[in-house]
Amino acid sequence: MKLPHLFTCLSTLLLVWTCTSCIREEVSGNSPKDNFESLWKIIDEQYCFLTYKQEEYGLDWNEIHNRYAQRITPEMGSEALFEVLSEMVNELRDGHVNLSSSLATSQYREWFDAYPRNFSDSIQSNYLGKDYTNSSGLTYQILENNIGYIYCSSFSNGIGDGNLDQTLNQLAVCDGLIIDVRNNGGGNLTTAQKLAARFTNEKILVGYMSHKTGPGHNDFSTPEAIYLEPSNGIRWQKNVIVLTNRRSFSATNDFVNCMKQLPLVTIIGDKTGGGSGLPFSSEIPNGWSIRFSASPMFDPQMNQLEFGIDPDLKVDMSSEDIQRGKDTIIETACYLLKNSL
Repeated sequence: MKLPHLFTCLSTLLLVWTCTSCIREEVSGNSPKDNFESLWKIIDEQYCFLTYKQEEYGLDWNEIHNRYAQRITPEMGSEALFEVLSEMVNELRDGHVNLSSSLATSQYREWFDAYPRNFSDSIQSNYLGKDYTNSSGLTYQILENNIGYIYCSSFSNGIGDGNLDQTLNQLAVCDGLIIDVRNNGGGNLTTAQKLAARFTNEKILVGYMSHKTGPGHNDFSTPEAIYLEPSNGIRWQKNVIVLTNRRSFSATNDFVNCMKQLPLVTIIGDKTGGGSGLPFSSEIPNGWSIRFSASPMFDPQMNQLEFGIDPDLKVDMSSEDIQRGKDTIIETACYLLKNSL
């Protein structure tokens, strides 16, 4: 059943991901126009996906400048300015791009709102029961059909090696393993890599990363290879299915990218939310902060990961199953692990 690839998660990049870097632009003036021009220039010179997104959906950053500049007036207040600037950066269609002020923080939500949710807390509780275990950010249970189930809701908190050893020991009697990262919005790439490292016995190329080297849209360093190193702790040796949806984003996107390349792993569910660019931050004259993607990441074949990763098997939760309190994606995973491997 496995659609084999070879892949990895990032060792060299991991420490960088845990703390957002900061770029400060030298700017003068603090008028609405000054702040608009500063923000547009930061994105123009530092954002890493302008060319890619022009190719994908026709983004023209110069046209964006001309269109939004017409909405900037000298007398406009902070709320109006924030609304215009937020709409402008949302043209990038990137969940890693956030304009933050004392008023609010902008967010691009279309990367998941336009898709089925494919996850339900209440239905998930039917599978977890009342005797599940929480361990270092992971929730796990042995399902009735002797399939192990791990739910990872976030990579924001560290996962200890001892906890992972204990979890995998407890699930060792199972015939297969489900790792559910639906609705996991990301976090620390080091944490995501630590979990992925439990599913490979050898060092594997997982992809590449570049860095911006100049203000031009195509000024990038030579792509650097990124590898997943096997853990020194307990490693899982049976089949694994990873469950994804459109809210699997950022570090979770990279975790799925790593797992998809391993020979005993299959990805099912919906396409991930993407968000692969390493985030940086900068400031415009009035003190508002802009976070944006500055270092693109690729899979081993140099394909962009920014717009998400397709599952090996596309599965949506059906309305019939939802009414019966069943999770179509979990049910499919269990069937495949019991019958098709």
